[in-house]
Parts: sequence; C-alpha cells; structure tokens
Amino acid sequence: MALVDCPSCNKKISDKAKTCQHCEFSFGEASPEDIARKRNLNLYLKKQQVQTQSMIAMLLFVGGFGFMYWGGVSADDFQYKIAVGVSIIGFVWYLVNRVRLVFLKRTD
Repeated sequence: MALVDCPSCNKKISDKAKTCQHCEFSFGEASPEDIARKRNLNLYLKKQQVQTQSMIAMLLFVGGFGFMYWGGVSADDFQYKIAVGVSIIGFVWYLVNRVRLVFLKRTD
C-alpha cells in the first residue's frame, strides 16, 4: 500500500482507496482524463492565486513608494518609516511570489 496525492485536494491517500476521505473525489468513476483535468485545474488555480498575491505585493510597493516621496512628510516622521517598511515588504513579497511562480511552472 503506497500513499499518493489526491488529484483534487493534493492530500495523501492510499493508492487502494476508491474515494478520497478528505474531499470525496471518486477514483472509481473518474477516467484518466478526468484526473488529469482535475490536476491541471488545481495547478491553474494555484498559479492564479500566486499571481493575485504578486499584484497585491506590487500595489503595496508602489503605494508605499508613492507615499514616501509624495506624501509630504520628512524622513524623520513615523509615516515615512511606515512607507519605507511597506515598500520593502511589498518588494520582498513580490520577489517571493515570482520565485513561487517559477517553481509552479516547472511542475507543468
């Protein structure tokens, strides 16, 4: 008995199981095309989620950067330090998401 990933929820299940105990996906009624389609759909949804996070990270970076320079505050103010922090967090988050996308595309 080996453990395999469920094509629907990606959790470990027995290779002898007819249905997934986590998501109730039925293997007995599913053709190989159905299983491949379900895996491709899950991969597509994961890529979309990471791309959405990348967009939010970019908006944080641009928003913090814009407030830092056009917010009318000096470099000693607390708002300036928050804007710098938000810009750094947004930039790092964006880079992490880009790396995640590269790894997700390699799994295709």
